Amino acid sequence: MSKVSPREMAKKAEKKPSAIGPDIDLNAYSVEAKEHGKIQRLKDLSGEVKEKAIHVGVDAEEACRSGSFFQMDHSVILSSAYKSGLEVMSSTEALKKYDWLPDYWWKAVNVDADKYTAQAELKQNHGYFLRALPGAKVEFPLQACLYMTQDGLAQNVHNIIIAEEGSELHIITGCTTAPRVRTGLHIGVSEFYIKKNAMVTFTMIHNWAEDVEVRPRTGAIVEDNGIFMSNYVCMKPVKTLQMYPTAYCVGENATVRFNTILFAREGSKMDVGGRVFLRAKGSRAELVTRAITRGGDIITRGHLIGEVPGIRGHLECRGLILSEKGSIHAIPELEGRVNNIDMSHEAAVGKIAEEEIQYLMARGLNSEEATSVIVGGFLDIEIKGIPEHLKREIKKAVRMGDEPLM
Repeated sequence: MSKVSPREMAKKAEKKPSAIGPDIDLNAYSVEAKEHGKIQRLKDLSGEVKEKAIHVGVDAEEACRSGSFFQMDHSVILSSAYKSGLEVMSSTEALKKYDWLPDYWWKAVNVDADKYTAQAELKQNHGYFLRALPGAKVEFPLQACLYMTQDGLAQNVHNIIIAEEGSELHIITGCTTAPRVRTGLHIGVSEFYIKKNAMVTFTMIHNWAEDVEVRPRTGAIVEDNGIFMSNYVCMKPVKTLQMYPTAYCVGENATVRFNTILFAREGSKMDVGGRVFLRAKGSRAELVTRAITRGGDIITRGHLIGEVPGIRGHLECRGLILSEKGSIHAIPELEGRVNNIDMSHEAAVGKIAEEEIQYLMARGLNSEEATSVIVGGFLDIEIKGIPEHLKREIKKAVRMGDEPLM
């Protein structure tokens, strides 16, 4: 495999601005975890684990899946690819196997970005390595689950995803906890490399316990005609969530889309955003967020940076407030550094209009049913360019997460 220089492609990478939200005492969480034995197939998981996994899109029956990765606490208990042209393994195992992998290690995310990236480097607990070989195209997604069984644990993972030239890779990753877990810290570093004419869709579904703190750190480098689509869904309670994925369009006609769906209940604090550097002619970016609060606090950020002529970008954030408590703070940013660029944004935050509820109630629905219909329509983002069965998984995750509201 030929070597690349992703850091050169993403040169001038700028660090994330200071985040709003509580600081975390890393020493408050344990770095020691018991070992879990390996399994042959996900069917071997206990019923309790299967139930939690299905709520984050991970199917133990592995129907319509091209491969599976499952990490329990600090142990990788399963990593298998079921289609030719795909590789699935622990990222630490991949480092031992491939002498070229250091060329991708900490190249899309800065290791010194903050104390969470530093912790992921100094105290790494595996993570997944997913790779589509040149020209490989599979219809069904790979699935990966990061699962925590130990209360008070710090899980620090480093994921590497590579779509080689002309390949197509669909991924569902679900992060969740055992029912008995109440507290914990999850740090997930994910680096994506989308080569020429390659495509990656990445759907991440979170279902944490109420006092778990979550710090994903994500970077993506997209080459000529590459496509990176990231879909993020968090509908369940979480103590704090702070993420700011950054993509670099370094190739001509590179495309990036971030779709985000958030639901914050009382006590949750979410600081979620996305940023795209448009560095090549014809590159495109679209960031779409739907945020609902029922007592929690949400900050949604979007930042587009146009660095060359002929780029296009759009930000869209819509927020819905369903209670007297809670807040939504939308921060859209457009930064143009040259002429002949096209960037726009729209943002709206408010409550459900009373006339909408009355309209539906006049047609036989009660107040709760009317609210449910309106919320369902609000969260129904039209996600273009991904397989229909993947769209169904996202809609299912939204429905499952929204059940307590109805």
